[in-house]
Amino acid sequence: MKIKKGEITLLLLFLWFFDLSGQELGSTMPLKEILSEIEKKHQVTFNYIEDEIVVYTLPSPALKKTLEEKIEYIQSKTTLRFKFVSDRLITISNNKKLDKPLCGYLLDNDSKVPIYNATIRVSGTNTFVLSDEKGFFQLPVISPNPIEISHVNYQAQSVLINDLYVENCPTFLLQYAIQELEEVVADAYLTVGIRKKTNGTFEIKPKKFGILPGLVEPDVLQTMQQIPGIISADETIANINMRGGTHDQNLFLWNGIRLYQTGHFFGLISALHPNLAHTIQISKNGSSAFYGESVSSVIDISSRTNTEENTSTVGMNLLNAEFASRIKTGKNNSIEIAARRSFTDVFNSPTYKNYFNRIFQNTEVIDVTNNQDVNYESEEDFYFYDFTVQFQQKIGKKSELFIDGIAISNALTFTESTLANSQLISKNSRLNQNTFGGTLTWKTKWNDKNETEISVYSSYYELEGKNESVEDNQVLVQENTILDNGFRLRNSHKLNQNLTLHNGYQFNEIGIRSFDDVNVPQFTRTVKEVLMSHALIAELEYQSPNQKLYAKLGVRGNYFDKWSMTLIEPRLHLNYALSDHLKVEVAAEQKNQTTSQIIDLQQDFLGVEKRRWVLANNATIPIQKSNQASVGMVFRKNNWLIHPEAFYKKVEGITSSGQGFQNQLEFVKVIGQYEVYGVEVLLQKQIDQFTGWFNYSFNNNDYTFEGYIPPQFANNFEVNHSLALGATYQWKNLKLALGGKWFTGRPNTIPLSNTPIFPTPDNPAIAYSLPNAENLDDYFQVNFSSSYAVALGKKTNLFLGVSVLNLLNQRNTINRFYRINPGNTAIEEVNTYSLELTPNAFVKVNF
Repeated sequence: MKIKKGEITLLLLFLWFFDLSGQELGSTMPLKEILSEIEKKHQVTFNYIEDEIVVYTLPSPALKKTLEEKIEYIQSKTTLRFKFVSDRLITISNNKKLDKPLCGYLLDNDSKVPIYNATIRVSGTNTFVLSDEKGFFQLPVISPNPIEISHVNYQAQSVLINDLYVENCPTFLLQYAIQELEEVVADAYLTVGIRKKTNGTFEIKPKKFGILPGLVEPDVLQTMQQIPGIISADETIANINMRGGTHDQNLFLWNGIRLYQTGHFFGLISALHPNLAHTIQISKNGSSAFYGESVSSVIDISSRTNTEENTSTVGMNLLNAEFASRIKTGKNNSIEIAARRSFTDVFNSPTYKNYFNRIFQNTEVIDVTNNQDVNYESEEDFYFYDFTVQFQQKIGKKSELFIDGIAISNALTFTESTLANSQLISKNSRLNQNTFGGTLTWKTKWNDKNETEISVYSSYYELEGKNESVEDNQVLVQENTILDNGFRLRNSHKLNQNLTLHNGYQFNEIGIRSFDDVNVPQFTRTVKEVLMSHALIAELEYQSPNQKLYAKLGVRGNYFDKWSMTLIEPRLHLNYALSDHLKVEVAAEQKNQTTSQIIDLQQDFLGVEKRRWVLANNATIPIQKSNQASVGMVFRKNNWLIHPEAFYKKVEGITSSGQGFQNQLEFVKVIGQYEVYGVEVLLQKQIDQFTGWFNYSFNNNDYTFEGYIPPQFANNFEVNHSLALGATYQWKNLKLALGGKWFTGRPNTIPLSNTPIFPTPDNPAIAYSLPNAENLDDYFQVNFSSSYAVALGKKTNLFLGVSVLNLLNQRNTINRFYRINPGNTAIEEVNTYSLELTPNAFVKVNF
């Protein structure tokens, strides 16, 4: 019989369909369901521990197979073993002990940096955990459901439970994605851990850094200076200038607590613990209306995390020892404690000696004649410490409670000795600087559209100095204290998918006290001011459906009880995508500030911490007011980032005593303003694990003091041109960074003559040329850093690193003033020099 070609095809199809009953089905299903089908089909009962089988999903065995064949098939695909107790009862045991947790690591697909705070959820349940700073997560339950991984900045990913159940915790690479509202314009800005966001802020996560030149650890406030437009011309974080403003014109917040002290070593290093998981939001313009008391920039620092893991870190460098520990104290609460203390009062490392010589130049601690320490080894005692404690409590599914506390301290004591009439006379002087703060915050999410946050905080700052003079037995005691108490209420209402309304209320009571006491001649002065203010805030946030336009429009209304005065502050930020690669930004704001710092005398507080905080009195110390506008663009393509921005800022109500003059205006009390305009540009290129960048800033910054002649001249903090070059490279566990910075010298005023004038016979004075008509020499510095990580176990890592500040040992003049020598009435030039070549090293263990 002849079989046709079509009949052969039909026959093959028939045989294929017939054979399906003898093959395993292609789709997988949980083993528990397969066992249930077998029980029904063959009238048997399986006895097992559910946790030992839920990790398995596999194709169902062929329907025509016998019971024994199906069991054999399952055994071949798993580590399970079946035992017939009777004809109808079968026990199942796992040949492999299931005591390994379901865990994994999440890394960025491009940079291989750990992804922090990602959500890992068991699909279809309320069970979820968050990844920690190392990208590590561990699920508390075993379930056959898929595991969903999500993060606001990364594409969601789904994995099966048996993908997690391998010998070691597996690694999952997540691809970066752009999200609504929280869109990131630039992924890595200078280095991993710094990003430019659509709302105009810079987000910095120091612990995620690849590395930055000169930093042995992720110093929170040193990191800010890597961003164009932020500079410290005297190398300290106690004098950070943003777009020409003074340091006190910046608002510094830590977990909602305002910080009036930001540095250790009187400004050389940050006062915030480097091993906390800090996230810094920096706004140079167009800041949120929820921020007040700042005519310059806002630096909002948060160290709150949602990690479920117990983690600890201990380490030390050549200045201090430190530890940080997060402990899960219950199912829904945790506590985190971190502390750092210098051992500079016990051991004088080369790093400490260089830091000491830099910060105490031309002060009571250093003999200005020969620039040598009076009795360095035995008579000087200096140390610092900081301590933070954070408690977090989840209340139900929608609310959280946070309690945070912080303490910061610098303490200096030294002894001056001299021989008088063959007798040794010793005098003790001291300088203490302390900060204590606390806050309580409650957050709740009422529903998908409404959220509320309520917080109360208190911040206390104290600066106290005692100076005993050996020559004339004079004792000078000075104090400056601040007590700042506040209440904040913030609501967010999602009006629709694209528009959100934020509104709130804030109350502040600030009291500032200054005290001076001199025994010879007898003089005592106490000045205390208290100011209460209320603020109503409204802010609209809009994101267009096509994601091209982001807009934030806010208004803040401030009312001051003392003067029955109302000040309105509008804020604006716009971001529009002209193409997939090019975005344009426009920002503007009006702000005011009632607290500021002044200098009564350059010798106050031993000449080390000369500034004291004061409150505006709306007369001799007016409320400072600022207006600012900027326009810029962000271009990103083929791993290139180009970010230029032009700005204009005007600040009114400044006082000459708040600007640190050391020329003819040092003892003049006048009120004025400054205007600054400029351009900031960043160019960056990424190639695999290599990142190189170049940033440049130009600004023209002028004072105007009406009534003073001349009324206009250069600002003390004007840096016309500054640029920085840097490169970072990461190879496996090794990180390297090399960078340099250059900027033009600060304005300086020189004497008209080398000899003093005599307004009166007994009162010599210096005749100065026009104020700030000259400039110091240009500043140049090269810095280097490296670090290496070693895995000591699954959860334990050792980190080693070294850094060198001023690698070329460049001698830079960062300040200059003139004085009259009381012995021969000659005019002396006094220079302050930059930090010398300063190495540092660290060792740290995370576990």
